[in-house]
Amino acid sequence: MIVTAETYHVPVLLKESIDGLAIQPGGIYVDVTFGGGGHSREILRRLGPEGHLYSFDQDADAEKNIVDDDRFTFVRSNFRYVKQWMRYYGVERVDGLLADLGVSSHHFDDETRGFSFRFEDAPLDMRMNKRAALTAADIVNSYSEEQIADILYLYGELKQARRIASLIVKVRAQRHIATTGDLLGVLGVDAESSQWKKDMARLFQALRIEVNHEMEALKEMLRGATEVLGEGGRLSVITYHSLEDRIVKNVMKAGNAEGRVSQDFFGRVEAPFRPVNNKVIVPDAEEQQQNPRSRSAKLRIAEKV
Repeated sequence: MIVTAETYHVPVLLKESIDGLAIQPGGIYVDVTFGGGGHSREILRRLGPEGHLYSFDQDADAEKNIVDDDRFTFVRSNFRYVKQWMRYYGVERVDGLLADLGVSSHHFDDETRGFSFRFEDAPLDMRMNKRAALTAADIVNSYSEEQIADILYLYGELKQARRIASLIVKVRAQRHIATTGDLLGVLGVDAESSQWKKDMARLFQALRIEVNHEMEALKEMLRGATEVLGEGGRLSVITYHSLEDRIVKNVMKAGNAEGRVSQDFFGRVEAPFRPVNNKVIVPDAEEQQQNPRSRSAKLRIAEKV
């Protein structure tokens, strides 16, 4: 597969998410999800000669989309380490941070990565960082039945999590589950059923989240963002499912992933952010038609106080 910035990933809510950063020409900004570079290029377009952008991506494929610009620094790392990397580069405060939490179109379309159940011969991989050790095959072949059930229920919100986990454990006792087709064979294939497709999407989502430790990384990134953003700095985050959206919403409203509200002596809520859009921003009908992946997207924007 030939990967280009255009084919890697179509940016979702491009104008809205960058507008939300309220970019200052001489400011310092961070795009923690570089991918195809669509959002990063738009940030650079709005920056002046004194501004700078740091963009993160842990996937080696994303490096093929690096921008040739003196105002740009690419960081090949998981975004959970944003605070440490900003300290490494001597940056004390940033003026805005963008995160597009969705999986790149490139990952779903590359059958060698195992992110999609459209390709039945794909290896059960699902690693965002191909240097990481844990794969989806490791999970289904070595995790206990209880662990698998918990992952499917917590990260995929699958009502049949225990039954599916039981089936996986029974089959793996007879043969190794190595490909997406192997996994689909365990569960039975009914590709014409819309409910089957929804369940498979949830199943693959759950495994992907566990492989990449996505929830832990998101919480750590948001804690780092809270510390590196300067007063008045903007946090612009695009989410795609309820689990990550709940965490982002809680951090923006209460300052922590759990949503625990802290109040001062006078009963005023103490939080590091002020929500800019109290109502989530979603793609318009035209964008949803042109880019079906955007249909589940939600944009939240907050300002550091």
